[in-house]
Amino acid sequence: MDKAAFLDFVVEAVRRIDKEPGFKVLPRRWVVERTFGWLTRWRRLVRDDESRIDVSEAMIHVALGSLLLRRVSH
Repeated sequence: MDKAAFLDFVVEAVRRIDKEPGFKVLPRRWVVERTFGWLTRWRRLVRDDESRIDVSEAMIHVALGSLLLRRVSH
């Protein structure tokens, strides 16, 4: 949260409303779930076994960069 505040990001937690029965689409949650789905295609990101956080962050950047490159080239 500190880095988000430093970069002037607004982080909003969307809570599920239990009073309404059935399925209801939560605002913008699908974007996060879709991105996590894309990241799990990389075996190294499925489990968080890295001992250093900078290595884990670098692997996320590599995975997203690969996704971007694939989309641009096709």
